[in-house]
Amino acid sequence: MRVRLWSSVLMTRVFVYGTLKKGQPNNYRMFDSNNGKAEYLGSAFTIQKYPLVITTKDNIPFLLNIPGQGHRVHGEIYKVDDQMLKFLDDFESVPTWYQRTVVQLEVKEWVGKMEGEEKVSPGSITDAFVYTATTYKPDWRSLPCYENYDSEGDHGLKYRRREERD
Repeated sequence: MRVRLWSSVLMTRVFVYGTLKKGQPNNYRMFDSNNGKAEYLGSAFTIQKYPLVITTKDNIPFLLNIPGQGHRVHGEIYKVDDQMLKFLDDFESVPTWYQRTVVQLEVKEWVGKMEGEEKVSPGSITDAFVYTATTYKPDWRSLPCYENYDSEGDHGLKYRRREERD
């Protein structure tokens, strides 16, 4: 999903549901200018249900690409430039751990304004890229599913930052 802005910068919409959301451990990466440019557009949730699970010894959130199972997942929409998109692909270990796919979203709140576009109202449907698990262990399908990830949530599964991993 790419939108050509008159400034001739190519921007892409990305839906984040895990550690890149506001208030989560990796959100700062979205605003590090060394990674590229990102702008928060609003909050949304997936039209279809998906399993959002927390797994591995590092308690990483994964969205499994199994439409129709799990919950409608809540997250945030950002518009990012090509440099940030490349950073996110690297950060999400595409194609080893994740793949970038298009997902349909129902907007909850919209604060962004794309040049040449009308302001998007709550309840509107929009598309964005999302990072879903490329491959996963069969038992991941039977893990508890969440609709809204929080690294400090009631699940008790503390996310281990990359800097803390072996």
